[in-house]
Amino acid sequence: MEWKTVKISDIGRVVTGKTPSTKNPDYYENGDILFVGPSDLNSCIKYIHSSEKHITQEGLKSLGNNTIPQGAICVSCIGTIGYVGISPFDCATNQQINSIVVNDGIDRDFVYYTMRNMWSVFKSLEGQSTTLSILNKGQFSNLEISLPPLETQRRIAEFLSSLDDKIENNNRINRNLEAQAQALFKSWFVDFEPWGGIMPEDWREGNLLDVAELFDNKRIPLSGMQRDSMEKIYPYYGATSIMDYVDNYLFDGVYLLMGEDGSVMTDNGFPYLQYVEGKFWCNNHAHIMQGRKGYSTEMLYCLLSRTNVSGIVTGAVQGKISQTAMKKISVVIPPTQICKNLADKMDIIFKAIRRYRRESSRLAALRDTLLPKLMKGEIAV
Repeated sequence: MEWKTVKISDIGRVVTGKTPSTKNPDYYENGDILFVGPSDLNSCIKYIHSSEKHITQEGLKSLGNNTIPQGAICVSCIGTIGYVGISPFDCATNQQINSIVVNDGIDRDFVYYTMRNMWSVFKSLEGQSTTLSILNKGQFSNLEISLPPLETQRRIAEFLSSLDDKIENNNRINRNLEAQAQALFKSWFVDFEPWGGIMPEDWREGNLLDVAELFDNKRIPLSGMQRDSMEKIYPYYGATSIMDYVDNYLFDGVYLLMGEDGSVMTDNGFPYLQYVEGKFWCNNHAHIMQGRKGYSTEMLYCLLSRTNVSGIVTGAVQGKISQTAMKKISVVIPPTQICKNLADKMDIIFKAIRRYRRESSRLAALRDTLLPKLMKGEIAV
C-alpha cells in the first residue's frame, strides 16, 4: 500500500483545552493533576511528566469533555505553535492546546512524530499573523498529513521511540544523580550532620552575592528578527528555557541561570533555574552566575533549588528578582576548605550529569536528522 494523505480529523478526535474556573479554589488548592500549557510541552522529551500548574480532581471533573485522556497527543496552537507531547495519564490542558485522541488502527507514536515533523509547517502558520498566532480547532483538524500502512507506522515509531527512550532513561539517571547531590548539600549545609547537627562556630552567615559572581553586564538581547536571520547553532536562553538558537555565543563554560523578570518562580515559590554548559547566548531576562569564594556553581544550584523566593519577588503584573533582592537570600559560608571538600564531591556527580546530557543531545540530533526522511518515506526501517 502507498502512503495516503489524510486530515488530522480523519485519524482521531480533536479536543481543545479549557481552564477550570479560577474563582473556585477547590479546583486548584493542593491539586496534583497536570494542567498543561505550551511551556510544559516545550520542556518534555516525549511524555508530559510535569507541569507548572496543577488542578484537583474536582477541577478535572469540571472540564467535562475537555479532559485529555491518557495517550492523547497535545500540540500548542496559540502563541508559539507546534510544541508537542503525549499525556501519560488523564489530565487537562489550557485553551492554547489542541489534542488528538488517536483512533484505533492508527499508531499513536507515529502521529506524535508526525506532529514533531510539522514544525516548519507550524512556524509558517505562526508567521502569517502580525499579532497573536492562533491555530483554532477547525484549522488544526483540517491540516493534512501523510499516512503509510499501519505496519510501516509501527516500524518508524519504534525506531524513533528507541532514541527517545534512551534520552528519557538518561533523564531518569540524571534526576537520581541530582537527588543525591541535593541530599548531600542538605546534609552538610542545612542539617550540619557531619558536625553533630550544629553549625560550627567558624562558619558565618552571608547572602547569595557573597558566593555568586554575576555576569549580567555581558548579556545582550536579540530580537526575533535578528535571530531569524541567524544559523541555528548555539542555544539562546531566556528566563526559563532555550528560546531559540543563534550563530554566535557570549558565554562558554558551566553557568547557572536564574530568572530575573517575567517568569521568575514556580507556583511553589522556587526560582526558575537552568544549569547550563558549553557555548551559549542569553537575553536580559535571566541572571547569569558562577560560584566563587569556595562555592561551586553546582553548590549554588543546590542552594537555590531549595530556596523559596516568593518573599523577594517584586512587580504586581510581571515578577522580578533584582540584584538587590538577591542579597536577601541567606547563605551559610563555611571555611574555604570545607567548601572545597563538598565541591569536589559535587563535581563527580555533576560531571556524570553533564555526560548523560551530552549523550542525550547527540541522540536528539540523530533523531531530528532522521525524522523528516522517515516521514517522507525516503529511508526505510
